[in-house]
Amino acid sequence: MKITSKIRTTQKPIFEITTENQNITNNSFLEENVCSDEVEDEYLITSSLVSRNLVLLDIELFFEYPKTIDFNVTGESVLLNFICCNNVKCAIENFEGEMYEVENTQNIIYAVDFSGQYDVPAFEQIKYFTIILSAEYYAELINKNWNLHPKFSKDILRKINTTLSPNYLPFNPAIQWVIHEIKNCKYEGAMKKMYIETKVKELVVLQIESLLNTIDEKLIVDSDDYDKLHEAKLILENNFTNAPTLPELSRIIALNEFKLKKGFKACFQTTVKGYITKLRMEYAKNLFRNKTLNVGEVAEKCGYKDVSHFSSAFKLFYGFTPVSFRKNHLSLKYAFLYCDLLDVFSLDLFLM
Repeated sequence: MKITSKIRTTQKPIFEITTENQNITNNSFLEENVCSDEVEDEYLITSSLVSRNLVLLDIELFFEYPKTIDFNVTGESVLLNFICCNNVKCAIENFEGEMYEVENTQNIIYAVDFSGQYDVPAFEQIKYFTIILSAEYYAELINKNWNLHPKFSKDILRKINTTLSPNYLPFNPAIQWVIHEIKNCKYEGAMKKMYIETKVKELVVLQIESLLNTIDEKLIVDSDDYDKLHEAKLILENNFTNAPTLPELSRIIALNEFKLKKGFKACFQTTVKGYITKLRMEYAKNLFRNKTLNVGEVAEKCGYKDVSHFSSAFKLFYGFTPVSFRKNHLSLKYAFLYCDLLDVFSLDLFLM
């Protein structure tokens, strides 16, 4: 496989990886960490682990101006795709339509000569975590048991570009934890390769379970229950800072707890608790962006009585602490304010 990525307006690639590289051994990964900050207040950080059948990419970037990034994988590949950001519009060749990527969602993609275009907005912290497998290696991971996912398997065997689930679905806590373990691996050399390969297989199991269970569960929700579940979703959206308990919500919508839990996950690809957390975290992020509140005040406004519980939830959801997010955002905000003042001062001089 050959994997390349570049910003459309530049000649130099962000990275160019070839799994047939002569420096790749069977006992360890070829590792590379690159931090590019050629433009002030912009950065692009890439970390990669490369073996002959597996490439792991951890990417973080921030731009002052909108940019388009091209990402290509030659040959057959299976991508374990984990989206950690919002507001990126992407178009993938030979896949239907354009889509806006949704934060903290995941899917498995099979492609022959994958080619994607990503429109990255300004002033958004963008994060991607992607594991790219050769088709042969993926077959080994599932023990060539193509009955695990018949439709997906049929498309792979016919070499038709496809996704395991028609929609990207939210991370579950188990998936989040395995990604955390991979990113924080302390082993080196051969031990690191053994550890990462084990965790990748664990991720494949968790993704297949998550994506296929959701597809199957959608079939069990009847129309009456579906309306009640949407009512529950609306109640949570209007009261997430002081959300009702599961028994309370069950009584309000007149649906038993079992159907509420099972049906909510089937319809909305997350649990009731997970959806409340998502709403609170998005609200917290907006509070940090728009107001000069401290972490304790934001935690309280989001419905948390304990600041440490809020901080842990925020870090698990976004990958960084609320303190670091607030600090970085305020620094950027003051920089913009300074630029605005300079513009006003220059205009005054011009009008004098």
